Amino acid sequence: MDSGPAHPVTLDARLDEPSRALWLVKWLLAIPHLVVLFFLWIAFAVLTLVAGVAILFTARYPRSLFDFNVGVVRWSWRVQYYAYGVLGTDRYPPFRLSRTDYPADFDVAYPERLSRGLVLVKWWLLALPHYFVVAVFTGGAGTIAYQAGDQTWQVALGGGLIGLLVLIAGVALLFTARYPSGLFDLVMGLQRWVYRVLAYAALMTDEYPPFRLDPGGPEPVPAPGPGPGAPEAGAGATPRTAPAG
Repeated sequence: MDSGPAHPVTLDARLDEPSRALWLVKWLLAIPHLVVLFFLWIAFAVLTLVAGVAILFTARYPRSLFDFNVGVVRWSWRVQYYAYGVLGTDRYPPFRLSRTDYPADFDVAYPERLSRGLVLVKWWLLALPHYFVVAVFTGGAGTIAYQAGDQTWQVALGGGLIGLLVLIAGVALLFTARYPSGLFDLVMGLQRWVYRVLAYAALMTDEYPPFRLDPGGPEPVPAPGPGPGAPEAGAGATPRTAPAG
């Protein structure tokens, strides 16, 4: 029996059968989403600051703000998955914050309590090593760090290693009409890393993102532990009897 996701941040996707050439114009088709997301990310930045103050005084992330901000990231992930971050489906993303049956999903388990002290340092100091890794993945085209100068948040927009791999996948689609499954798994692992760091930096969880690549479409789950009545190692072995003298 599985014990559930290994991390409170879950990024899932199902690879459809994208068409050969639609990916060439998906960025254009996604413009309505990008316009809406521009304003949603402004709201995300403001509400994250409000949530940070709330956590500092109450150790709780207000649930309504949490659900909204998770919804903004979920919306962004769907658009990325469709248009430029994976190219894993031709199904147009819904204009919704809530979860749907779309083949790409993002979620964060709601934390009942968060550390008051961590809220002051995790988004800029503790997450710093991950920012360097994410910069390689995204090529600096986007950042998930809080920019103190202009007080804005940004999410990775592609480029870097992810952008290169997605371009290779697009070329493969163009000539073979197939998305290489191994390439899909790798891109998903990189995106999963980015979004875990985003959730941590945005104060949604206190669980530090692992320095680990978890490839594949479905969110990995830990191996089930032994049952309550399972014998310990060696406990169930048949005792050996001494040979008759």
